[in-house]
Amino acid sequence: MHSTPYDYSIFEKFNFERKPVGIKFLLNRPAGIEKLDKSLTFCQMFKEAQDRGPFYAAKENFACMGPILLGMREPEPIALSGQIGANDGIFKEARANRRIYQHIPRLEKDTVRYVAFSPADKSPFDPDVVIFTANPGQAEILLRALCYSTGKILTTRTTPAVICAWLFVYPFVSGEPNFTVTGLGFGMKARRVLPEGLILISIPYDRLPMTIENLKDMDWILPAYSVEEDEIGEYFKKAAGKIWQEYEKG
Repeated sequence: MHSTPYDYSIFEKFNFERKPVGIKFLLNRPAGIEKLDKSLTFCQMFKEAQDRGPFYAAKENFACMGPILLGMREPEPIALSGQIGANDGIFKEARANRRIYQHIPRLEKDTVRYVAFSPADKSPFDPDVVIFTANPGQAEILLRALCYSTGKILTTRTTPAVICAWLFVYPFVSGEPNFTVTGLGFGMKARRVLPEGLILISIPYDRLPMTIENLKDMDWILPAYSVEEDEIGEYFKKAAGKIWQEYEKG
């Protein structure tokens, strides 16, 4: 494995309470990283990585839907039929639950045998996806950095169950960032992986360089955010006035 080519020092300015986590999907066993010594769900491994150094997990370490999403195991008919979600009360009926499995992103069978996790600033590998745990103020800056230089629309994709697929797998296979709020996903909420109300932002490897450069270039705190509430209308009026003056000059 190659170490990360990115300079993550810009992210230190956020003072994240919980560290960003880098994830890499691997065909072959990584060298120089210890193997996880217990069984956890995908979302619990993400939390584990925030609290310790780098590690990797194999098929036997993954509980819940992890092996299925990673192409390590074929899904059971009882799951794909929607019986489980209906039984848990997530969906009214099995037929409603089964619809999500037509859209849940999964990796191709047997293309991933190991998954490495690490705090992003200590990553000994070049991550495929980096996941940030942010409060709303931090998330506003990071999400703005994702479209600052391109104007691309920010969208989020998720389902009430199997939210790990949308956080970890979807950004990797689609090349699109994704985000959600803790407390919205059934498994993470039931297992109390993280406190509710935090914003999880997943950025794929090919969007990281632009995001880093945009964070270096843009204003993190916009001028309008420092204006008093009763003066914001006048602020916008003056700003628009300057633009109109330039327009009328031709």
